[in-house]
Amino acid sequence: MSGVELHHAAPKRRWDEQGSLHPGAATFNHRCGDVGTAAAPAQAPRRKLLTLSAMVDEAAASVVPPVTVVLEGRSICHRVYLDQHTGYKSLAKALRRMFVDFDGADGHGDGGDQDLQLANAVPGYVVAYEDMEDDLLLVGDLNWKDFVRVAKRIRIIPAKAGRRKHCGGR
Repeated sequence: MSGVELHHAAPKRRWDEQGSLHPGAATFNHRCGDVGTAAAPAQAPRRKLLTLSAMVDEAAASVVPPVTVVLEGRSICHRVYLDQHTGYKSLAKALRRMFVDFDGADGHGDGGDQDLQLANAVPGYVVAYEDMEDDLLLVGDLNWKDFVRVAKRIRIIPAKAGRRKHCGGR
């Protein structure tokens, strides 16, 4: 006998109309003639479940998943919830806290955050992001809400030394 034939020959458990697993419940209801009464309560919860699942789908669609932040050259990644930030400046502060060492005595405390932007959030690096199509783009090109919607991964890439000298020499 093959495995398929053994499977078909095996005894099966029956589900009763209310979805509980009682070996004799469904056959008992059929013998007693209570099929009409057992089927009516089973339909009402199905309608409720359909309406609940529609609400759950709407709630799931509004949840923004966390975005992975990758600093090239490091093996550990971080996760950021973009919907918890108010804009690019808030994201720049979070990136600064993640990747730049603070000890309070070096003057990089919270008082120096007035001129903080994504361009100088992590010194010597450029902040880019991957969108849903895996394109690599610069952070700040889109307005904040569109960025939160399309960003899949944030990549912090080392800036080229020759380019930085050229820009600073003007």
